[in-house]
Amino acid sequence: MLGMARYPDKWFELAVVDVPYGIGEDGRKNHTRGCMTKSKDYSSQSKYDNSSPDKLYFTELIRISKNQIVWGANHFISKISIDSSCWIIWDKVNGENDFADCELAWTSFKTAVRKFKFRWQGMLQENMKDKEVLIHPNHKPIALYKWLLRNYAKPGDKILDTHLGSGSSRIACYDGGFDFTGFELDKDYFDAAELRFQNHIKQLTLAL
Repeated sequence: MLGMARYPDKWFELAVVDVPYGIGEDGRKNHTRGCMTKSKDYSSQSKYDNSSPDKLYFTELIRISKNQIVWGANHFISKISIDSSCWIIWDKVNGENDFADCELAWTSFKTAVRKFKFRWQGMLQENMKDKEVLIHPNHKPIALYKWLLRNYAKPGDKILDTHLGSGSSRIACYDGGFDFTGFELDKDYFDAAELRFQNHIKQLTLAL
């Protein structure tokens, strides 16, 4: 909230946020739930998913951004209280386990519902050639953010992520040439995401 307060109305063209859902998926139990592959144990990490942001957070988010994509909003849609025709479905193709088959994002766009299909089940990922090392219990793939940017952002847009987490959004924006601003309160996650970002830049430099 302190970070968002710095910005004038509609400063960002797009906010893409993955806030705590308030359902307890903070890493304490994730490692016990997979049936086909063993999930990573994040139990030593901070426990933050006890509640979702309050209405004031969403009011402020909408104030400083022209459009918004909010992951997990099906868990707290009453705090946004704005109808949307354009929900986004991420089909994780996650096979036989008790995790959700999909994740949903509320958006401010007026277009139709869209689906992104990308396997994401612990050790099993859609792109095993460039497999991502998971550093956060709610780590989302870079490919998901790149798809969102291709479909819902324009070149030169300023992008905001108030809950940086694993840093996938930052990497996607860097690769796409977007102006990016991200916040992360947890120092351990911030340091891990920063290291991941710097390693990504080094790999790109070596590939040139």
